[in-house]
Amino acid sequence: MSTPRIDYPALFAATPSPYLVLSPDLVIVEVNDAYLQVTGRTRDELVGRRLFEVHPDNPDDPTADGVHNLTASLERVLRSKQPDTMAVQRYDLVAAGRPGVFQTRWWSPVNTPVLGPDGEVRWIIHRVEDLTEYMLSRPLRGVPGDARGDQEGIELELFTRAQDLMLVNEELRDARDWERLTALTLQKAMLHAPDLAGHGEIAVRYMPATRSLNICGDWYDVVDLPDDKFTVAVGDVVGHGLEAAAVMGMLRSALSAAVRAIPEPGKAMDVLSGYARTFESALATTAAKAVVDRRNHRITYTSAGHLPPVLSRPDGTAELLDKATDPPLGVLTDQTPRPQATVSYAPGDTLVLYTDGLVERRGEDIDTGLLRLTEAVTQHARLGPEDLADTLLARLGVADGGPDDIALIVVRL
Repeated sequence: MSTPRIDYPALFAATPSPYLVLSPDLVIVEVNDAYLQVTGRTRDELVGRRLFEVHPDNPDDPTADGVHNLTASLERVLRSKQPDTMAVQRYDLVAAGRPGVFQTRWWSPVNTPVLGPDGEVRWIIHRVEDLTEYMLSRPLRGVPGDARGDQEGIELELFTRAQDLMLVNEELRDARDWERLTALTLQKAMLHAPDLAGHGEIAVRYMPATRSLNICGDWYDVVDLPDDKFTVAVGDVVGHGLEAAAVMGMLRSALSAAVRAIPEPGKAMDVLSGYARTFESALATTAAKAVVDRRNHRITYTSAGHLPPVLSRPDGTAELLDKATDPPLGVLTDQTPRPQATVSYAPGDTLVLYTDGLVERRGEDIDTGLLRLTEAVTQHARLGPEDLADTLLARLGVADGGPDDIALIVVRL
């Protein structure tokens, strides 16, 4: 039995709650019948006009700040790309056909972004629940002798409660924004790689987990070495937050210093492993490191419990560099040298290092994620490093971040 085709325009028009569809510049592009009914407007009066041209502030009543609060909500939606639910708001709407005359409405709005294929906001669905009749029809009870026990009283009390809630929400948002800005600044400073500026053939991406404070334990690094060599590395400290970020900063700095003195990646990783054993929060950190020898077209790599780098060829083939993997940092206590392996490359090949947030998915075998990555790398191997980095994030479904942190390095050899 075939599934009946749904007439979405008719469904939208018949939806009982008032709806607007807005463009990112807040121009009304569509409206349903319920919205026309509650506002007393026609489609021609609304579609194609900016929202706040249709619904301006009431200049005669500065306490009516619904337009101000709605503006802030829509800006949050555009910035965060997440839905925003507002407390009950009082709006003074221009009466239909009576310019300069305002009528009070009580609405509970929800603003929901609709994202395009590029991950940007294409539309905003603005839905309101009209509570005007309810609020004007229920007297205030339980306050004997209080003169506010009438229509004006219930308006005042509920409006005050709604505004108190709005202020609390704004304060919480401001605090979170400040924390995220501070965390981002700290993370940017800790991930600064001075040698990266001289490598147009290298693209890096850093994507904190979508629900994190934008600071975590993943890292990347690029270090120039003598004899036309350079090294790239990624790592992942267990945990999130400031403690993990502090450990990340120490380990990243230690590895950067070690590789400048000891160019062999296996020996440099041994030094880092010994350092990691000196503080408990660094144990079980994973890292992968590769030294690129541009004169001899060779890559020497090692891994401390980390997922294998990918080496891709322009002919559509790829291999996982998994021949030199040992346990994570700080786990081994004997003096056995950490292994390293060498592989040849040809000009035009692509080397990709990453952390597990790029490929791991809950309930899915890790091999599935690795296969998804290698297929994406080989299919788009002819893209430049910057475009390839963005394509990999999009193809693996984390262009806007994922449930775990991500560090990614793409090197065009």
